[in-house]
Amino acid sequence: MTQQAASATSYEQLGARVSRAINAPAAQRSRSAVLLRAEGDSPEDWARILDEIAENDNVTIAWRDDGVQLFWTVPVED
Repeated sequence: MTQQAASATSYEQLGARVSRAINAPAAQRSRSAVLLRAEGDSPEDWARILDEIAENDNVTIAWRDDGVQLFWTVPVED
């Protein structure tokens, strides 16, 4: 583990995990990503990041027993 990863907060680590999932090539093609809760994830971190994601236009959050699935659309530029 790098020093940067070791010093990252649990929220920052969750954010990095979410970012990797959303930016994966398969997720970008399907405009969908499944975010699974990991053992030890903070419920407060999850609530915070999902609140922040929900603030974005064109994003839908579908709740699952083990996490969430995100769906998004890309607006057409005029």
